[in-house]
Amino acid sequence: MENENKNSNPEVVEDVGEQMRIRREKLAALEEKGESPFKQTKFVRTAYSSDLTDNYDEYEGKEVAIAGRLMSKRIMGKASFAHILDAKGQIQLYVSVNDLGDAYTDFKKSDIGDVYGVKGVVFKTRTGEVSVHTTSLVLLAKSLNPLPEKWHGLKDNDLRYRQRYVDLIVNPQVKETFVARAKIIAAVRALLAGKGFIEVETPMLNTIVGGANARPFITHHNTLDLDMYMRIAPELWLKRLIVGGFDKVFEIGKMFRNEGMDVKHNPEFTMMELYSAFDDYHDMMDITEEIFSAAAKAVGKEGKITYEGTEIDLTTPWQRLTMLEAIKKYVGVDYDGMTAEEAKAAAIKAGVELNGKTSWGDIVYETFDQKVECRLIQPTFITDYPVEVSPLTKRSNEDPRMTYRFEFFIYAREMGNAYSELNDPIDQKARFERQVALREKGDDEAQMMDDDYVNALEYGMPPTGGLGIGIDRMVMLLTDSSSIRDVMLFPTMKPVKK
Repeated sequence: MENENKNSNPEVVEDVGEQMRIRREKLAALEEKGESPFKQTKFVRTAYSSDLTDNYDEYEGKEVAIAGRLMSKRIMGKASFAHILDAKGQIQLYVSVNDLGDAYTDFKKSDIGDVYGVKGVVFKTRTGEVSVHTTSLVLLAKSLNPLPEKWHGLKDNDLRYRQRYVDLIVNPQVKETFVARAKIIAAVRALLAGKGFIEVETPMLNTIVGGANARPFITHHNTLDLDMYMRIAPELWLKRLIVGGFDKVFEIGKMFRNEGMDVKHNPEFTMMELYSAFDDYHDMMDITEEIFSAAAKAVGKEGKITYEGTEIDLTTPWQRLTMLEAIKKYVGVDYDGMTAEEAKAAAIKAGVELNGKTSWGDIVYETFDQKVECRLIQPTFITDYPVEVSPLTKRSNEDPRMTYRFEFFIYAREMGNAYSELNDPIDQKARFERQVALREKGDDEAQMMDDDYVNALEYGMPPTGGLGIGIDRMVMLLTDSSSIRDVMLFPTMKPVKK
């Protein structure tokens, strides 16, 4: 018996370059006979592998046409067993010279990774494995690069992310993550559509950076001779639509931020933002819980789940704390009645690095960011953020130092952000001016003045609730993926120098 899981030759060829040379020689031989596999344009399938294995009684004894990639081959003289991989799993083939004639000789020369169209009759072997008794074979594509050894797979994460196509072939379970991602996004869309939200599209290229505090990517429009920015958030465009009379809008799309990269951050990522007229941030908390419940249900997870070995309880309602309450609970500092100077002294004593921040609101936020966020493992809404760090949020009527804003955290990660949106154009312009001043002092994450957005608010925007959720982090949580790169088909990678 010739076991050909590693390559298609009886003699094992360890050198990858040598394998590539041999495969190209085989292709040349086929082309010389006028049988190039790359001339094939179509193969009509009647079933997938899982159809046969899951519904064997229905298919037993019937002829089917399947197609997939050759993943293993055991040559036993005049007959062989092989496995092909299609979009829904693997299926075994029984191939013999009695059925194929001269075509069997060509099959013996095939390589792991070659793509075949197969016709045959469904049966079970003596060991009970559902198989296809092959009556005809057609080579649809020749694999010129050898796959990683099956029993080693592709384990180098860097290589997996760079060559996702190989990762999906040799690690079929990876596909499950992306199928789950699609189900999660579909569930979010379905929930919002059911609530009357309209999905819209807003510009990715902007002349002004706005909607969030982040460093943008800059590009140049040649015809207009104008620098433009890849969007960091769709917020200001979506709220213009609320002014224009759309009551409920949302967008799911790519954002771009020219910032650091780690297990939680990629330069381009997917966000869902929604805006609902006549609602407030309390309504946004409710819809957040509904979104996560629907997304979890879509992938068969409800209530308690496990992430990175930690039990996370998604059962609603989630914990709700103001930022001041959370600081008092986890740090033991009560900033509520303090002046800025008193707050500064308390923060330094608590080990908070202020990095030149002097305002009361900035000190409160830095304390939360450095000392509290890391403690928020179970789903928690943190509400009432300082005005200084919330330039687009409605000011609190109860405490003018704070705003009607929340972020929610799971596993010590910010998962989303929401406001009762600022709709006072005079206050909004003043907040923009503060951002411009910060930008002029060197803060390249501060926002720019958006006069047109202020102009839109001057026409009157109703009280509005807004919510943004990081889709990638949601998928990470619900698929138990440790890195954002595990839930992106093609994450950003530094080019390899040749």
